[in-house]
Amino acid sequence: MFQIAKRFLGGFGYNVALLGQVLRHLPALPRQLGRVVQYCGEIGYKTFPIVGILSFFIGAVLALQTGFALQQLGAQNFIGSIVGLSVARELAPVMTAFLLAGRVGSATTAELASMKVYQEIDALRTMHIAPEKILVLPRLVAVLLVMPLLTMFSIFIGWLGGQVVAEFVSFIGLSPNIYWRGLMDFMTAEDVTDGLVKGEIFGFFVILIACAQGLATRGGPREIGFAVTRSVVIGMIFILFTDYFITRAQI
Repeated sequence: MFQIAKRFLGGFGYNVALLGQVLRHLPALPRQLGRVVQYCGEIGYKTFPIVGILSFFIGAVLALQTGFALQQLGAQNFIGSIVGLSVARELAPVMTAFLLAGRVGSATTAELASMKVYQEIDALRTMHIAPEKILVLPRLVAVLLVMPLLTMFSIFIGWLGGQVVAEFVSFIGLSPNIYWRGLMDFMTAEDVTDGLVKGEIFGFFVILIACAQGLATRGGPREIGFAVTRSVVIGMIFILFTDYFITRAQI
């Protein structure tokens, strides 16, 4: 137990220290705009397609399960409101962050861990080039720019998936007008904003954790795989752990 607590505190401290070093290099951000644009493209290219597929079927399954329960009560008109709130406030930001950790976070950790193992990070420090400035800062800025777009895209596609099921599944048979009216009657701009805020927090810290795990890698090539696994697992645990407290603060 003592060793687990020691490793946890050590990892937490390393992430905080890395964030502090990144913030120290913020004045150099204008010179890193090229890398920011490059990482924005990489995050979007790797994540948008799978976010669309996953979000559509999450909304579809949610509408199907909700419709099955509500049709027994004759309350199918509320399917839109349930799907709308669930996707916007919870499912879209959480699932998008999971995909970010699995797709982008793992690739980031693998790249930085490889550079660390093969001493490329040490070479940068020898040339007085801070890795935090050119490898971590642009990634964090990029995810802050792209994550709201990913989350908003996920929300809309999830709503669309729910509407398709509500309309074409026989035991629900809800017209699109009733579905969207029910969704809009119970939705507010604050619900969408809460989801976007969650997505920003999750995305930022998932990439920070991925960078930290990559830069902290020690040993040979075998450690690269271990670092990638740790990055994804820690990122997902962070998402689930903080999700409750963020949700509690927003309610």
